Amino acid sequence: MSRLLVVSALVGWAGATLLLSELRWFSRAPLSERLRPYAVGAPRQGRPGVLSAASFRDAVGPLSRVVGGRLARLLGVGEDLELRLTRIHAPLDATGFRTRQVGIAFAAFGLGALTVLAARPPVLLALLFLLGGPLLAFLLVEQRLAAASQAWQRRVFLELPVVAEQLAMLLAAGYSLTAALNRLAVRGRGACARDLARVVRRVRQGLSDTDALREWSAVAHVDALDRLVAVLALHREAADLGRLLSQEARAVRSDVQRQLTELAERRAQQVWIPVTVATLVPGVVFLAVPFITALRLFAT
Repeated sequence: MSRLLVVSALVGWAGATLLLSELRWFSRAPLSERLRPYAVGAPRQGRPGVLSAASFRDAVGPLSRVVGGRLARLLGVGEDLELRLTRIHAPLDATGFRTRQVGIAFAAFGLGALTVLAARPPVLLALLFLLGGPLLAFLLVEQRLAAASQAWQRRVFLELPVVAEQLAMLLAAGYSLTAALNRLAVRGRGACARDLARVVRRVRQGLSDTDALREWSAVAHVDALDRLVAVLALHREAADLGRLLSQEARAVRSDVQRQLTELAERRAQQVWIPVTVATLVPGVVFLAVPFITALRLFAT
């Protein structure tokens, strides 16, 4: 008991030190570090201290990425983490995300350890708190990212018919493909607009418009977008690209309508599940009463 309290106190002291190191009044840099940004040819920011949150992230980040990636693969997550983070325009990279995820798992482990120390449960329940808590926290963070990725794909899929029609109108009006993409990225407010802003940025970095669109298709991983990008790749060969885009927009809208119809029918079928259960349970009870009575008569 005393050893666990000492370990908990040391861990709490280290965590409080790392948190307070981000505050200027607590971790005041020495004079040489404060004068370093003003020296000729020196970087604008000094190097982090030996014991600081930045140095801790640099040390734990690669290990967290490796451990988190292997654990995610063991749990059945096959899609690349960097791809999902790029898809939803997350501000974190893969290392930062895994570091935060492993940190939340360790916090859940600490909470479970404190619960075990306070409640003194049986061994199996204690193991459930110590092992199941961190695993559940890890899975919750992974599930939130998966749900955000799927929601972004759904938004892109629903916005594609409108985007295809707008591209068709702009190309028919004389816009080039790059100018049409830039206009939609500037004036749009949806998921496709944010993705197109990244496509335009990649074009400005030197990538061709076709390669930038294919890169968007690979990141989004939407079948309808793959077909649309295949049509847009013909903008230098096809003379009636607007008509092809209009046809593709109608095809995507038909896919959206079919999926919505399937979803409505599935929900209509789910309504009958509680009705069926509510009907069968009293029927089984009414049938069981005479059946038990008959068994008693035959037994006597």
